[in-house]
Amino acid sequence: MLLMSTLAGVPYKRYAAAGAFDGFDAIVIGSGMGGLTAAALMARHAGKRVLVLERHYTAGGFTHVFHRPGWEWDVGVHYVGQAGDRSSQVRAMFDEITEGRLTWNAMPDVYDRIRIADRWYDFVTGAERFRERMQEYFPGEGRAIARYVQQVRDAAGASAMYFAEKALPAAFATLAGPLLRRRFLRHAEQTTAGALARLTGNRELAAVLTGQWGNYGLPPAASSFGMHAIIAEHYFDGGFYPEGGASRIAASIEPAIERAGGKILVGAEVARILVDAHNRATGVRMADGQELRAPVVMSDAGAWNTFAKLLPESTAGRAAALAEIESIPSSMSHLCLYVGLRRGPADPEFGGANLWIYPGADHDANVARFHADPEQPFPGLFISFPSAKDPTFAERYPGRATIEVITLVPYGWFEQWQDARWKRRGADYDAFKQRLAERLREELERHVPAVRGKIEYCELSTPLSTRHFANFQRGEIYGMSATPERFRARRLGPRTPVQNLYLTGADAAVPGVTGAMFGGALAASAVPRRNLLGAVARRKAA
Repeated sequence: MLLMSTLAGVPYKRYAAAGAFDGFDAIVIGSGMGGLTAAALMARHAGKRVLVLERHYTAGGFTHVFHRPGWEWDVGVHYVGQAGDRSSQVRAMFDEITEGRLTWNAMPDVYDRIRIADRWYDFVTGAERFRERMQEYFPGEGRAIARYVQQVRDAAGASAMYFAEKALPAAFATLAGPLLRRRFLRHAEQTTAGALARLTGNRELAAVLTGQWGNYGLPPAASSFGMHAIIAEHYFDGGFYPEGGASRIAASIEPAIERAGGKILVGAEVARILVDAHNRATGVRMADGQELRAPVVMSDAGAWNTFAKLLPESTAGRAAALAEIESIPSSMSHLCLYVGLRRGPADPEFGGANLWIYPGADHDANVARFHADPEQPFPGLFISFPSAKDPTFAERYPGRATIEVITLVPYGWFEQWQDARWKRRGADYDAFKQRLAERLREELERHVPAVRGKIEYCELSTPLSTRHFANFQRGEIYGMSATPERFRARRLGPRTPVQNLYLTGADAAVPGVTGAMFGGALAASAVPRRNLLGAVARRKAA
């Protein structure tokens, strides 16, 4: 009988007890959103037997959930845009890889609330209604707001051809690439701050419009406007959350992979990608020394891990690719306070809309002050209410509620403890962590006073938690930073210098759950030389 790792009732087979590994058409390293998407698409559209290898004790990457007795929290899926419209590409792709097994719950009409100092601004569902609401807040800025909405739509629309080019065969990409990329790069090569400054001189308005910058992890002066536009447009029609919790995403994808003869194995750490004398990927070597062979290898381990840690140093093209990757900084790290509360039968939920809270209108200055001194105000807080987003939560955990309080921090504060063992990092680390947890709890009680007296459980994750569980070298939450330089990079895409080796996930596309999903779709399209994105679109139209 196979040993199992269970997540929210979903059994995942363990590598140590999995038996034979012969006959797989592809190996995917990592079971994040990109890896699972690529595996499901190859299984459904090409009949491929795909082996997905996950080093963690559960599958799903940042779509998995975190448990303590009586409570459950998501670790990376806080809301998804465009999931309510079955005609949208996002919903169509989710429906494709889950075969329609995933149900989405709409968040309230006001899905995000932005606080700048002591002033609140609501983000309402619908682009036109959003524009009207912003104009009510800033009556003299109607023209700037309308132009902003249009530029966001232009940039997001142009991104389709930019990303499609990444899946083209090299010869076609060389010829058509500059034309396909040009329109989006006009937006992406600007910083978000620069693009907003050309629209308005009102700093408060600019701060509100960029109030979701935590969704891609860079304040306006550092981030690409192309990245900002993709995120902003993604949420114009509101936010959605998977019924049954975030772990339902991976659980809903798994049957498509297994039906074609594939497997998802956990506790399966890959130590090396095997490359032959002709610079072709031929399989992987596991941490226990066993070698597994397949004609295609896909890495959902992140670009840096793939090139710096998994490929042999002598691999042709590795050094040039790694140099470009290392020229782009890692995204910021984060703290997350997981909060568990008691809730009476007649008590309302503690919240529905996400809260974004900032000490002032200059996001970049807020970050700089905090990075220079951790006792300064948090540069931004994201407060999420996962139990309020999932209508099944009350049935699964009666009398309970959950909240997450997140802020972004520099990894350097934690680097001195990175080589210490998990839960054995010493008194100084524990004291620093406790101080940060207390401050986050104080902020939660200040901004959501209804929780006072009802909190029963708090636990803080730090960048070292991300490093330990997600295997990101510097505890980064979004992989590589969404700077203008990222979008100019030519080696961030599914194709690699190694034949039969493909990069998937967020680093092949853009940060976030849906970004990683489309990174998986691009990688799957590149492998069989078929436009699987187009195939999904045609099935949606039919």
